[in-house]
Amino acid sequence: MSEQYNREFLAFDYGTRRIGVAKSDPMGIIASALTTLEVKSQKDALEKILVLIDEYNPNVVIFGYPLLRSGDISDKCREIDKFINKLQETYTGQLVRIDEYATSVEATKIIVAHGQKSGKDKKRIDRLAAVIILERYLEENP
Repeated sequence: MSEQYNREFLAFDYGTRRIGVAKSDPMGIIASALTTLEVKSQKDALEKILVLIDEYNPNVVIFGYPLLRSGDISDKCREIDKFINKLQETYTGQLVRIDEYATSVEATKIIVAHGQKSGKDKKRIDRLAAVIILERYLEENP
């Protein structure tokens, strides 16, 4: 397969209890929801993410990075930085941070626009937020 058609990506909407996951098609054009990981600790999150990375072997791993509206780094960004530093002790592939400002709000609006309730389905919101993060990456990196 030519390099042009081997552009698979994994994106994560990182949270301390749940992590939304999205993946692209092999051409790196379409973002799809994959799963929502339920995690009990940072170690648990690392193990589950490494399993997915091993299974899908992406060219790039993308993490949502929730900058403040001002563009400054949030406390959650600092938490994600610590997590990524731990991940890089094992995973040596390319990791990218993408501003995920308001992706969960956008995900909730999409669910409601489709006539569904979003209130208690946090896992679904996290998966859709990961898709939005991946779509942003794909738009910025054609």
